[in-house]
Amino acid sequence: MTALVACLMIGIAYGTDYLQGGYVRSHDRSMMDPGIAGMLRWLDTPVSNFPWYSSDLTFYKNPVADTAFSPYQQYYARTGAPVVGGIISNPTKFDITQKTPSSVFYGAGVGLPFTQYESVVPSKTNDLWIQGATNWTQYVVSPVGTGLQLIAYAPIEGPAGFYETIQTDITSSKYNTYQFNQGYNTMNFNADQVGRHMLYFVVDNQPSNVVVVDVFAQAPAGSTTPAHAIS
Repeated sequence: MTALVACLMIGIAYGTDYLQGGYVRSHDRSMMDPGIAGMLRWLDTPVSNFPWYSSDLTFYKNPVADTAFSPYQQYYARTGAPVVGGIISNPTKFDITQKTPSSVFYGAGVGLPFTQYESVVPSKTNDLWIQGATNWTQYVVSPVGTGLQLIAYAPIEGPAGFYETIQTDITSSKYNTYQFNQGYNTMNFNADQVGRHMLYFVVDNQPSNVVVVDVFAQAPAGSTTPAHAIS
């Protein structure tokens, strides 16, 4: 998957059309497939860049403006199902034929139509995604107190170790075991703590990719409270 992302980024930099015109902004989007048009909107909006690795991490305590969350609204719900005594809810089998995503997006903002992703990455490994209304992603900025739906793919069923690292001014880690089904699984995750949440799982000694959820308090509408500026 890393090689796929690198290939896409090199192609964009040198003009190679690996997305068959999908990243060219001059196309008339009204004539495009909705999934590809959505991917273009994502690519036009850079992924948020917060100073998590600077010497001063007090920024995360400040509320942020709604504009920080607006690109990711399809990926979180204001009222999520509660998660009791764990990192996620118990995984349940997910029928992808009933809700196939239009596109999938990587943490760097690079996206592919799902059908093209399946053809480019035919041999599935342990994969973790955040499910949206129409797309899946590996990165989200979410208000604190919201709920997210995760999608995990495991080639075989069995016990899974699920890991969460939470970064604020300190770093803490959580670990739980869950039973994963073969194929796609769905589970709830609550963004109940401000900070950067990094999530991944391991099945059959094989780790998945990491998904990142940056969680902040949301400044009230019309508030004069200074909000962190996204660079």
